[in-house]
Amino acid sequence: MLAEAQEARSNAGAAAQRVGVTRLVLTDFRNYREARLTIGTEPVVLTGPNGAGKTNLLEALSLLAPGRGLRGAKLTEIDRRPEPGGDHCDSGWAVAAVVATRGGALRIGTGRDRTVSERRIVRINGEPVRGQAALGERLGVVWLTPPMDRLFLEGPSGRRRFLDRLVLGLDPAHASRVSAYEQALRERSYLLRDGPADPAWLAALEEVMAEQGVAVAAGRREIVQRLDRVCAEARGPFPRARLTLVGGVESWLEEVPALAAEARFAAALAANRQSDGQAGGTAIGPHRSDLAVSLAETGVAAEFASTGEQKALLIAILLAHASRRAALFEALVRLDSQAWLTGTDAALFAPLRYDAQFLSVHDGTLSPTFL
Repeated sequence: MLAEAQEARSNAGAAAQRVGVTRLVLTDFRNYREARLTIGTEPVVLTGPNGAGKTNLLEALSLLAPGRGLRGAKLTEIDRRPEPGGDHCDSGWAVAAVVATRGGALRIGTGRDRTVSERRIVRINGEPVRGQAALGERLGVVWLTPPMDRLFLEGPSGRRRFLDRLVLGLDPAHASRVSAYEQALRERSYLLRDGPADPAWLAALEEVMAEQGVAVAAGRREIVQRLDRVCAEARGPFPRARLTLVGGVESWLEEVPALAAEARFAAALAANRQSDGQAGGTAIGPHRSDLAVSLAETGVAAEFASTGEQKALLIAILLAHASRRAALFEALVRLDSQAWLTGTDAALFAPLRYDAQFLSVHDGTLSPTFL
């Protein structure tokens, strides 16, 4: 499912009523030597035998978003494999797409840099961008795959990844915060395990963990609360879901402001150094949080629901995620009162480009912003 996440800058292309891929080109991607597809923005149904390349095509679409796509594959694993007796492809894979958005045509190109095996190149409207986060700033992509059916039966790490993907669709900077937190977490664990640990170095790492960890927890907590409200009010063929984020840092954010939660987290990390070193892991933090989901009507936890109910709950959550921002903006436009919204990036409010006035604020000075 594709949705316009932020502004799609382009000099050509008319506004679209539905966001969707209108042109897709694959080069040396999985089992595709080269494939070109020109379509409308209506729903697409892919049929064919196992191994034909249907999922490969969906994987290519998922790489229009930040991250490793729906398979979570290493970039080198995506390279086209040689046919028996054929030469191995060492040029790297590439995906190019034209996406119709409400702001016009958006051109995205991405692929593996063959000079650096695990480096991904991204171009937007012909211009190179520094990081994958730029993709999330312009386009939201969500997917539901068969392995996700076990989301409620397996460990919390899969649910955290699922939740982070939802947060990333609305806040592209979330990925960098998760990465910074996890890197500091690993380095602290190494120091505690290998010792002797430098207290000043540990304190610096714990400060990073506290700052980034609280930001990660806050982002997850906000989207879970909003999705819970949307799901609770939903009407339709899918069961209503109730969502709760379970974790120590998240519970602190219910009690104190973020800065106080950071101080509490840093103090807890310092106090637990010895026990964390002996255990070989950090006992508290957003790396141990979990997403709890239940059926609203019965209160039955998702892990105890039937397989069909679990699938329906997943679909309900994804639909709520896709519609939440659009529903908010549509409601604001219908109000007979003026609404004021603030954010760090005007592009976050791109769907309102034709219905709102945009001003930028810099050093106490106001000026018009044109999207």
